[in-house]
Formats: sequence, structure tokens, C-alpha cells
Amino acid sequence: MLIFMTISLVAGFLLSNQSPINADLSRLVKSPFIAGTISFIIGTLFLAILAMSMTGRLFPSGRFIQAQPAWIWLGGLLGSIYLTSNILLFPKIGAIQTTILPIMGQITMGTVTDWLGWFGAAKVAMTAWRLVGILILIVGVLVAVALPSLTNRDVRRFDANVTRQDGPTRVIGWQTWAVIVGVLAAMQQAINGHLGTLLHSTSQAAFISFFIGTLLIAAVALMIDKRVPTASQLKTTQPWNWLGGILGGTFLFVTVVAVPQIGAGLTIMMGLIGQIIGSILIQQFGWWRSTKQQMVPAQALGMVLMLIGVGLIKMA
Repeated sequence: MLIFMTISLVAGFLLSNQSPINADLSRLVKSPFIAGTISFIIGTLFLAILAMSMTGRLFPSGRFIQAQPAWIWLGGLLGSIYLTSNILLFPKIGAIQTTILPIMGQITMGTVTDWLGWFGAAKVAMTAWRLVGILILIVGVLVAVALPSLTNRDVRRFDANVTRQDGPTRVIGWQTWAVIVGVLAAMQQAINGHLGTLLHSTSQAAFISFFIGTLLIAAVALMIDKRVPTASQLKTTQPWNWLGGILGGTFLFVTVVAVPQIGAGLTIMMGLIGQIIGSILIQQFGWWRSTKQQMVPAQALGMVLMLIGVGLIKMA
């Protein structure tokens, strides 16, 4: 179990680097949707090479496709919804809620998925220690992510201005959607994990999910931007601007491997801890041309609480 928890943590750390890399790419190509499409295409190519080297094929047979329930193919759709929604949520509810609310949705859905055995997952009993561990983990997330932002005057002012533009009803609607987006992200990981089990190929399942997501996000980009990136824009990129898709593909592959072994809930939680640790380090050192921001004691305390929570969950 420990090895799958560790690789999920590392995968989450790698994924945290995708956001600033794609943000810089978005600045260069003048569109977050085009940047997302480029990232998805590269990730799909990376996973295609991985799948071909491991299994010698990319797509399952027609007989296999017909024999499976329709929901087993939703992973790519849910992934593209998650990416698109994060882009749309930021200017509607601000940085703090765009970060925290989807995380709450992911933790809740991951826990429920394991408890009830949804999407082919093995049932995991909800013991008192497991519940305490989950609650401590949530507190750790709030301390590490929300508290430093709430004490930052510039972040508070920006978020207040953003939410003031829409009425209370619209803001509540966007907040609700942010939680739902987190639920969908947790569903994606559980579904992809089960697809890998059915295919007997984790790399093929990861490729199929990314391939479907690429088609959908590309369609969204064409509808919204009605253009493709220019050669002059692409020439301004750095080699590391193309790493986002590989990092995203690696994260997806690892989750497909880990979910059948340790469950959707623990895979999601370890991935989230890795993402939060990675985000703190990125801000601390200003990686990928991101703005430097010194780590504060609350972030260190939050990380300790998250690890304690996971420890209790593992022992339950």
C-alpha cells in the first residue's frame, strides 16, 4: 500500500507544476483554452507511446466497447469539464474558492466512492478512525491553502471585487458548480481506475481518457477562440512550456495504477497533498516564471495535519 500512496503523492507533486507551466503557455498563445488543447495533445501523444510500448495497441476491440456500461468512457469528458471549469471559475469566485471548493468536492466524492463501492471500487468501511483522519485532512487543507490566502490583503481584495460583480444568487451558483467540479474530478479517477482493470492495461486506459479529453477541449477552444496558435506565438515558447501535457499524462497514468490498489479516496487524497506541497514550493522558489511567495508557518502546519490525517486513514 505504501508504494502506491508514495507514487500518488509524487504524481500530485508533478501535476502541481502543470498549472504554472500552462499559465505561462496561455500568456504566450493568448488563450487558456488553446494552451489547454496543446497540453492535452502532448499528453495524448505521450500516453500513446507509453501504451504502444506496453501493450502494442491503443484502442480496445468493438466487442469490448459494446460489452461495457456507457459510464466507463466518461473519464475524458469529466477531465475536460474540470479543466474548462477551473478556467471559468477563477474570474467568477476568486482564487481562494476556486482552489478550496473543488478540493472539498474531490475529498467528499472519493470518500463516498470507497464507502459505497461505486464505479467498480472495492468497498472500504467508514470507521471512526477513518472519519477522524478525513476531518483532520480537511482541516489541514484549509490551514495550508485557505488561511494564507485569507491573510493576504491583495488576494482578499481581488476576490471581493470578483464576487461583487455578480449578484449573490449567481455567486452561490458558481460556488455550487465548483464543488460539483471537484466531484466530477474524483469520479474521473475512479472511472479510469476501473477501466484500467477491465482492459488489463493501465496505459491504454490512461490514453483513452486523455484522447477523449483532447477531442473535447480542442472543440471548446475552436468554438471560443475560433483560431489556432500562430507560428510566431509558438516560437516564443521555452522547451519547458511543452511539459504540461506530459506531467498531466503521468498523473493520470499513476491514478489508473493506484486506484485499484488503494482505492479512489486515498489516491485522491495523496494526490491532493502532493499538489499542495508542490504549489507551495513553486511559489517559494518562483519556478516556471511564477511569482515568488514565501512559505508561511500556516502552510507548514497544514502539511503536517494532512499527513497526520492520511496516517489515521491508513491505520483505519
